[in-house]
Amino acid sequence: MPTLSEIRDPFPEMDCRPWPRRLIAAPAWRALVEKLAAGELSLLGLWGEAACVHMAVLEPSPYSVVVASLAAEDGGFPSVGRRHPPAIRLERAIHDLFGLRAVDALDDRPWLDHGRWPVRAPLGAKIPALASPPAYAFLPSVGQGLSQIPVGPVHAGIIEPGHFRFTTGGETLVRLEARLGYTHKGVEGLMAGATLDHAAKLAARCSGDSTVAYSLAFAQAVEAAQGLAPPPRAVWIRALMAELERIANHLGDFGAICNDAAFALMLAHCSVLREHVLRACASCFGHRLMMDAIVPGGVRVDGAEHAEIILRGLVATIRLALPQLAALYDNTASLQDRTVGAGILKPELARRFACGGFVGRASGRSFDARRDLAYAPYDKLSFDVPVLQEGDVNARVWIRIREIEQSLCLIDQILTETPSGDSYAETATPQAGEGLAIVEGFRGDILVWTRVGSDGAVERCHLRDPSWFQWPLLEAVVEGNIVADFPLCNKSFNCSYSGHDL
Repeated sequence: MPTLSEIRDPFPEMDCRPWPRRLIAAPAWRALVEKLAAGELSLLGLWGEAACVHMAVLEPSPYSVVVASLAAEDGGFPSVGRRHPPAIRLERAIHDLFGLRAVDALDDRPWLDHGRWPVRAPLGAKIPALASPPAYAFLPSVGQGLSQIPVGPVHAGIIEPGHFRFTTGGETLVRLEARLGYTHKGVEGLMAGATLDHAAKLAARCSGDSTVAYSLAFAQAVEAAQGLAPPPRAVWIRALMAELERIANHLGDFGAICNDAAFALMLAHCSVLREHVLRACASCFGHRLMMDAIVPGGVRVDGAEHAEIILRGLVATIRLALPQLAALYDNTASLQDRTVGAGILKPELARRFACGGFVGRASGRSFDARRDLAYAPYDKLSFDVPVLQEGDVNARVWIRIREIEQSLCLIDQILTETPSGDSYAETATPQAGEGLAIVEGFRGDILVWTRVGSDGAVERCHLRDPSWFQWPLLEAVVEGNIVADFPLCNKSFNCSYSGHDL
């Protein structure tokens, strides 16, 4: 098998920063696919345009990102998913949005397109919609005594819509197949032609619980495309917001997982702590979720003068309460009975899907974009990346707890080291270019690729949520568990519907 250099080097570099993009030929594309299938590379993203497809892959030891593009001849491209299953749903989304066909694909069913759009391939050929689209064909399960339980897309709780089709043998789950796309918002279409200010607001709303991470990834991609360096103070304030967002979400998940195991007391305590975080964010950055605070060029909200006092008090409050809650969780037999050994994600499957965040790290995959792709200011900060091997619900709980502890240490360092000065730099003259950013959100790595025109408007932008590589794994881990444990497994993953559905 050729080396990665032998595959990419014969092709000229396109101006994509900080990782150049290469327009390669079909044989080189297939060679990259074979390396993905062999586990030598990890898939970071697969997305389309009207007449071509793009693929980003991660090379380990040391970590490096490679971006390749292929012209879609006759509206098709060699399937990645046929040899590397993590790409299957990405290929289906490309077909729905652009009409490009993955040749010899294992699954050609629609994914984002539920037959409700006025046209098919809305970002490509804009083909008239079918008058009577066929019903979605769920995968069959064959065997004696099997039954199906359809759940959703509307659920009993205040959550986003998604349909889950369970196949069971008695109480045991034999198969789960999810159908998503109900929260599709047309973000990639809305991005095209948008001003940077408007595009930043769209990015911030891809998945509301990750608004800081998405805003940061979009800002970094635009800044890379335009060769713009935000002020040092802005870089540190962005990291402060990102760690606050991580803590708030991990606390919420910790309580919610315990609540799904009928231990509502933990939900109450964690909800109080999460509320402390959100109120501190509102006081310091003008919004409980810190939405629209991060923009290309820096930050719009620099924090109140009393921010350090508020945030140091917040850190002290969580540091005092968290060990007690962790001990309560660990010493409650009814909780351990439900979480230990439930929903096991095997390490080899986590690696194959390049599964990020607490899901991947609970199953032995230690990748963290803050450390391994070392963007500022994390390259100057000291922190550990907790990793466990068990891969069950319990491990995903403990990774969250340990990450909260690390985020508290990071906030201490940031508050001490943040420099003074400006926190926003206006772009003097719009510059055309392409940029790619990979940022560590609380669920894992978020990828944003964008092309900015000479007028300063966005020509094209793709945003990839960590959940693209986590939803399929949730389907895998519930097999063999009982139906009543699905909510527990589901909450321990806490995949994003909205971020996945674009």
